Amino acid sequence: MKVSKAMYCVVLMVAAVGLFGGCATSTRRSTEKISAPVRASEMDDRIESSARRSYVFKTYLQGDDIKISSKDGVVTLTGVVANASRKALAQETVAGLPGVKSVDNRLGIKGASPTPNSDAWLSEKVRTALLFHRNVSGSTTVYVQDGIVTLRGEAATQAQKELTTEYAKDVEGVKDVKNEMTMPPTPKTTSEFVAESIDDASITAQVKMTLLYHRSTSALRTKVETNEGVVTLDGKAKNATEKELVTKLVNDIHGVKSINNRMTID
Repeated sequence: MKVSKAMYCVVLMVAAVGLFGGCATSTRRSTEKISAPVRASEMDDRIESSARRSYVFKTYLQGDDIKISSKDGVVTLTGVVANASRKALAQETVAGLPGVKSVDNRLGIKGASPTPNSDAWLSEKVRTALLFHRNVSGSTTVYVQDGIVTLRGEAATQAQKELTTEYAKDVEGVKDVKNEMTMPPTPKTTSEFVAESIDDASITAQVKMTLLYHRSTSALRTKVETNEGVVTLDGKAKNATEKELVTKLVNDIHGVKSINNRMTID
């Protein structure tokens, strides 16, 4: 059978389209296979970078030796921290970062951990309970003997001194508080507070740690979410007073701009 020149050209064109179409499809599929791991790698890099740049890591954990490794959103923490509170704080902060699926916390603790219910153990708890409150003086020092806490340092005002006493008394295990903090001859005037710009993961971690270390809120099962400094709380409170206390504690944490307390009364 004789094929015309025109028909022959058409056959060649169809074959070429099929060939190049197949190549394009194959190339697209290969690109898709390559791009997925690249995107995962970029996400892991972003998680590791965000953790290191977070307020918590730069402020509270800067002296600790913490290595952060993320693979497909599963983060592993290795290294050594000063105490159990910092180990928990590191985990809570990383767990709140976008893209994190789970955290394998392998951090070791420098030296021997304090014996539960000992003065050293209680001292660590009080320091952590006071640490994240913006209305507690950064110069506050804590001493504990036989369950009795002594606070020293300088408070800006009498109100700040009294609030620090209140917070310390609300730590599980504290028998009494002696507040020996001094005040300047002329009390410092405090202007209206402007919330710091702190990443949401750090705010969430501070809120969770604060509620955990205060006696009045330690047993509460509270879900905490933060979006641009606005903290949303879900869970159950025994009564209105307990719910109000949660709001009061959270409102005094670094970076919190406002609170949406959706806790229900049980």
